Formats: sequence, C-alpha cells, structure tokens
Amino acid sequence: IHSHTKIHTLPLLCIFGTGDLGRSLGQRLLQTGYRVVYGSRRPQSCGPLPPGAQVRTGSPPFSSYLYEFKQRNYVFMHMNVSEQVFVDLSNNQKKDMYPDTNAEYLQRLVPGALVVKGLNTLSAWVLLNGPLAGKQVFLCGDSAEAKQAVRELATRLGLSVLDRGSLSAAREVEDFPLQLFPEWRLPLCIATGLTAFFFFYLLIRDIIYAYVEQDKDISFRIMVSLANKVFPIVSLIMLSLCYLPGVMAAILQLYRGTKYSRFPDWLDRWMLCRKQLGLLALALAFLHVLYTFIIPIRYAVRHKLISTVMKDNKSTPFYFDNTEAWATDSFFVLGIMGFFLYFLLGLTSLPSVGGSLSWREFTFVQSKLGHLTLIVCTAHGYIYGWNKFLKPSTYKWWTPPGYMLCLVVPSVVLVLKLLMVLPCVDRSLGRIRQGWERTGPEEGRASLRATTL
Repeated sequence: IHSHTKIHTLPLLCIFGTGDLGRSLGQRLLQTGYRVVYGSRRPQSCGPLPPGAQVRTGSPPFSSYLYEFKQRNYVFMHMNVSEQVFVDLSNNQKKDMYPDTNAEYLQRLVPGALVVKGLNTLSAWVLLNGPLAGKQVFLCGDSAEAKQAVRELATRLGLSVLDRGSLSAAREVEDFPLQLFPEWRLPLCIATGLTAFFFFYLLIRDIIYAYVEQDKDISFRIMVSLANKVFPIVSLIMLSLCYLPGVMAAILQLYRGTKYSRFPDWLDRWMLCRKQLGLLALALAFLHVLYTFIIPIRYAVRHKLISTVMKDNKSTPFYFDNTEAWATDSFFVLGIMGFFLYFLLGLTSLPSVGGSLSWREFTFVQSKLGHLTLIVCTAHGYIYGWNKFLKPSTYKWWTPPGYMLCLVVPSVVLVLKLLMVLPCVDRSLGRIRQGWERTGPEEGRASLRATTL
C-alpha cells in the first residue's frame, strides 16, 4: 500500500511530441513510476505508445499552443506540480537557427509558466537501450523551485544533473548536442599535423631520394613500409605530449612558488585533452602492431627472401652476429612490453574501469605506469637505431631519420621528469602542492596558510 501511494503521488507528466524521443522518454518515466499523458494534434495517427500512457488533444496545456509548438519541432514536458513547469527538451539542427532560443520562445508562448531547459542531451536510443546511471545532463531556468522538481525527476532516472544557471544560459545548453567531439578537436589536429609532416618527410627521405640518387622506384613501400614508420613515430610523440604539460605545470608552480595561480589558458586546454592524446597514441600503436604482423606476407619481402636464398645457396656460411641478435630480441621485447603497458593505460581510461579504481590506484596507473610506458617505448626507439646514429649514410640529404626526430620530445620529457623526482625538487614541489607559498624574494621567507578549496 505504501509503494502504491508513493507512485501515485508523483507528478503527472504531459509530453508533447510522440516521435522517437517522446516515446522513449515516456517509457522510461513510466518504468520509474510516473504517470504519463501525451499531447498530440492527431492522436489517432501518432503510432504505438508505451503501455500505460494516454494520449489526448485539446486539453491543457496543449489546447492553445499545439500549432505554435509544432513549428519548432518541440519535444517538451509539462509537470503538474504546485505551479506550471515546462521542460524544454528540444534541439535545433544547427546553431543560431532562430534569433531566440527554443526555451525563451516557449516562455513567451506560455508567460505564466516556469520554463526549464534541460535533458536535451539525451537521445532516443540512450533512453530506450542505454544505461542512464551517471550520465550527465544540464538544466537552466529562472525558477529554483522548477529546477528542483526537474532535478528530482532526473535523479530518479539515475542521471547526474549540472545546473547552468538562469534561462539566459539556454543558448549554451541548446548548443551542447550540436557539438561534434569538442574534446577531440585539438588532439585530432595534432595527430593529423604530425602524421602529415612525417609522411611527407619520410616520403622525401626514402622514396624520392631513392628515385633521384639511386634511380630506384620503390614507391610500392608507401602503402605499408612508409605507413609503418609514421604510425610509431607519431604514437610516441603523442604519448610524450600526454606527460609534457604535467612537467611544465610543475616547473611553473616551482617558479611561482604557489599552486593558487591559474595556469595559462593554452596549458589548461592542453592538460584537459591528455586522455584523448593518449587514446589516439594507443590507436596508432595498435596500427603499428597490425602493420608489423603483415610484413612477412608482403610480396616484396617474400621476393627478397627467395632471391637471397637462391643467391647464397651453397656459398659461404651465414655469419651469426651475437650483438645483432641481442639488439633484435631486445627491440622486439621492448615493443611487446610497451604495447602491453599502452593497453593497460587505455583500459583504465574507460569509465567502467576507471570508475572502479580509487584515486590513488588511478593516479598510479596513469602516472607511474604511464611514465614507465614512455621509458619502454623510448628505449624501443633507441635500440632500433643503436648502430645507425653515427653512420653518415643514415643522413640522406643531410636529414636525420624520422625515428631520431621522434625521440627528441620523449627524451626531453623523461629528462625533465627525472629532475622533478630529485629529492630537493620533489620536496619543494610537494610542499607547494600542500599549500605552502613563497611570500617574498628571499629564499627562506615562506608561510603556510590554511586554505579551503
């Protein structure tokens, strides 16, 4: 009896819009215990609705505004609480489609109601099939009571709510679903720029050089050999770019003597996209592994192997170089270990895995194992060219190989990190991050002030 009474004390929700989003939202609300009524101008042709829902036309709050709402393809919800609350879930097809926002337009059509913009980042598929637990949604509105009612509804659905303020923020909230991977733009630009640079750089050094200086046409190497050089180069640089901003931030804090000054905007933006940089680095490393696997079955490799065997048949025995064997095995082992650590880092970036770790465990994996991954992969690159750095023939047209260039950034990061872990530096940095501040130019003048964040 208590459960039955609790269900029926929930607000009556009226949903205008019987499309995919309206039907999916209504089904979720019905499963949560709400009573749902649909408003439609043509209830006889609106299609199947969730079991337990009703459909009406010509009744409040739809009677006067059905046509006007339809002009902007509204999906909105009316909550029958102490006051008229309208929740605008609508989205436009592009930014600045109308001079005013849909929420503001709705407020003008129903001046006596309390309008809340929110829940518009939910798709029909997510509502119908996907898990909602922890998914973040946004709200904005001029009435604290109305936002609280919508917040309670969202919480019952398992959603995480972020209040964006008054209804004047509706433009920002309406633009969220129109963004196309905003966190990935900078990392993708970096990956694309690095890939293009090294592709054309190696194209000139390997393919064009052989054609001009040696009169050889080896353009067939562009598809596999050249690509398999570019992928690991860009992957290693992007992995090092994940840890370079952290070192730069530490140096900046040591220089300022405080942790309470904001970082420059470019450094803030860089640090916020480290996860995306790391995932793209993992993707490129994965491509490198796949390309390496297919090398033995390539026609050019098989042809070269058969020709060598036929040429050396019954000739002088093949000389076994023990040093070269050690270098080759070490190269492959470091590559395998590096990719394994890469995979662990990518795995803990998944919300389902990272959410199960404590903050200390997550920091250990992303920081300690991350730097170990950088060390192993950098050593993998150094062993690749261990006997080529001082050979003049390595520098075609006086240009260094691509793998030498890609070792510059990770080597700088590792050297700076090594300086950061020196006891004298690490102790000073630790005190700063605990709240210590340098208050004067003298080295010894300092104060420890209690600060709440």
